[in-house]
Amino acid sequence: EHEYWLMMQTVCARVRELTSEGGAIYFMQREKNSEAVLQCLRETGWTLQNLIIWTKRTSAVPNTIRFGKQYQIIAFATKGKRPRVFNRMRIDAPLRPEYKYERENGLFVTDVWDDIREMTAGYFAGDEAIRLKNGDRAHKQQSPIALLLRIILSSTLPDDLVLDPFAGTGTTLVVAEQLDRPSVGIEIDPKNVKLIESRLAEMREADSIESFREYYRFSPNLEKIWKGAPMKMKRSKQAIGLGVSGT
Repeated sequence: EHEYWLMMQTVCARVRELTSEGGAIYFMQREKNSEAVLQCLRETGWTLQNLIIWTKRTSAVPNTIRFGKQYQIIAFATKGKRPRVFNRMRIDAPLRPEYKYERENGLFVTDVWDDIREMTAGYFAGDEAIRLKNGDRAHKQQSPIALLLRIILSSTLPDDLVLDPFAGTGTTLVVAEQLDRPSVGIEIDPKNVKLIESRLAEMREADSIESFREYYRFSPNLEKIWKGAPMKMKRSKQAIGLGVSGT
């Protein structure tokens, strides 16, 4: 674990060197590592703007000695005291029971994100989950399109470069390409690299961001920050053409 956080300090420091003044970093981790994340960012020169709480929408696992865990943290920090870009996003969130009237212009996004469903296990993961030919999930930690969409919309403009040093299945790159942001992803696992190449070569219907546009329609300057032509899509239920080693 100590070696992991030393590596993360190196990554955060290097990313900061490559980031323009006011540029943003989003660092997601488990809630138990909150202090380690904050320390990592602090010691590498980043300025914390928000500690975002991403609330999970599935049931928490019961615990006998503490409350069940139902969120992850996302540290939003910048190079310098003020963000170069911060787009205040408004969402058309469902009306809560205690509200008598709907808000005509939606709600501003806060530091509690309770409207983005995580990629759950099994059937409930839906079409967005990337699956191998045998039906297994290709990556257990695949991030949802909606999560990266909010992050990229909030902190970038068209033509801004987006970097993901732990690309995984390439969700960051898939969203960035649809929003007309050039992107760079770093990934050391050859299987994940193939997944990314497949996703970018021919976009799945489940990877499209267009279904979320109506949700953000009240956001200021949406036409300016949401650019990019719809990409060629393929059926979302189509499995990624990879074998599974050792099986």
